[in-house]
Amino acid sequence: MLTVRKSQDRGYADHGWLQSYHSFSFAGYHDPRHMGFGNLRVINEDRIAPGTGFGAHSHRDMEIISYVLSGELAHKDSMGNVATIPPGEVQRMSAGTGVTHSEFNHAQGQTTHFLQIWILPDRQGVAPGYEQKAFAESEKRGSLRLVASSDGAQGSVRIHADAALHAGLFDAGESAAMTLDMRRKYYVYLIRGGLQVNGQHLTAGDAALLEQETRLVLDQGEGAEVLVFDLLP
Repeated sequence: MLTVRKSQDRGYADHGWLQSYHSFSFAGYHDPRHMGFGNLRVINEDRIAPGTGFGAHSHRDMEIISYVLSGELAHKDSMGNVATIPPGEVQRMSAGTGVTHSEFNHAQGQTTHFLQIWILPDRQGVAPGYEQKAFAESEKRGSLRLVASSDGAQGSVRIHADAALHAGLFDAGESAAMTLDMRRKYYVYLIRGGLQVNGQHLTAGDAALLEQETRLVLDQGEGAEVLVFDLLP
């Protein structure tokens, strides 16, 4: 079964310095039909205005992935990490027993556009951790590059969760297929452009929710950047 969730059906919040689209219930947006999907709990598409950002705040028992699309995201945390995340790099922060961090856009005249992703961990109380890796565009071109996994396979960042995340870039003539385990759930999120997912056309911000499916086919791309999540049922 494949269900399409359209971009315009997401929650939206305008905080002035921050514009955010919520794929699942978050903060002031609550929809009991969309509380998460499998162990995927949050996908927020955020745009941070220049010179602003999230002040110090805390998390625990959550695997948090930041995926920057344009601009840069400055990160500082209670583990002592101070880093800048540019497009093409993936940051993983395991909140575990508790971590405090801040995220800012220090650039003048440039908005930071990124995805904030939360995945429920496979166990609570792990030691907080941090990891950041770059993935070349060539590795994602016309294919699905593993960027996060439970075992760090293929050089992906390692998350404490029974989940995997692939990223891909597709234009006309490029396609990819993946064999699926029908006992699991899969969430396809189109970041930008247009893409056909098992024959269904998606545009930027749309998602395809797959359950009890055995195959995923991505094709007919038009400047597409996509994320594919492999999740617990």
